[in-house]
Amino acid sequence: MNRHLLSTADLSRDDAVLILDTAEHLSQVADRSIKKLPTLRGRTVVNLFYEDSTRTRISFEAAAKRLSADVINFSAKGSSVSKGESLKDTALTLQAMGADAVVVRHGASGAPHRLATWVDGSVVNAGDGTHEHPTQALLDAFTMRRRLGDLDGRRVTIVGDILHSRVARSNVHLLHTLGAEVTVVAPPTLLPVAMGDWPCEVSYDFDAVLSKSDAVMMLRVQHERMNASFFPSAREYSRRYGLDPARLARMPEGAIVMHPGPMNRGMEIAAEVADCARSTIVEQVTNGVTVRMAVLYLLLSGSESAIGGPQ
Repeated sequence: MNRHLLSTADLSRDDAVLILDTAEHLSQVADRSIKKLPTLRGRTVVNLFYEDSTRTRISFEAAAKRLSADVINFSAKGSSVSKGESLKDTALTLQAMGADAVVVRHGASGAPHRLATWVDGSVVNAGDGTHEHPTQALLDAFTMRRRLGDLDGRRVTIVGDILHSRVARSNVHLLHTLGAEVTVVAPPTLLPVAMGDWPCEVSYDFDAVLSKSDAVMMLRVQHERMNASFFPSAREYSRRYGLDPARLARMPEGAIVMHPGPMNRGMEIAAEVADCARSTIVEQVTNGVTVRMAVLYLLLSGSESAIGGPQ
């Protein structure tokens, strides 16, 4: 049976810990003069991106190449997709070319799940609509574990545009699985309707939860997904939900600041906070390559301990 990484909700605690432990082991490769392992030599990884991306696409490409896989980068722009080719026909083309893994980012929620039914190789969800982004959640958890230690009982606050964020949903499910207590903070207009299904607390008051947070994750306001006015003004949003130096000073000693990027500096996070010593934003990018190496390794190396179980 094929194995895929489509959602963090599919991961058991053992699955998640296996990925994080494998990433910790593979992180040693980054310290070598030659950052390459022969593990996936002869395997082909296709990056199938229907949406623009910098960090995620390059991170997956670097991860696959460090494991010696052959990488094909497929962009919807300038391809047969722009001529009207469907996702299924593109999938069948990749299947015919012998892709061992397809890393897919798509604007439609659920697209990777459909893709997984059409190809024999592994499918990794690199972000689908406003649904999920599992490898981002894994790299976030990896970063927190390195800075804070075991995540059991840790209090994580996720702040901002929860409604349009695939990162938020993936993080809530994964962090809950790993034993953390998660609170999401946002104006009511930027929260999904069915929050009752999410294993987390909900607050509208950032300041009320700030002093109890071991990690604060700020989310970008996704203007490109908004077709209406969700808050009065950027200035008002920043005043109530932005992380500035005054709020940083009220966080517990040792608490960290996170952001999945790209950032709107000056809106959800002040520039001096983004660049401070408690910020893990650059570390998250570095850790992204390591975690994605672990995901590809576990999916494609033939290990019995493959992640996510059979799909």
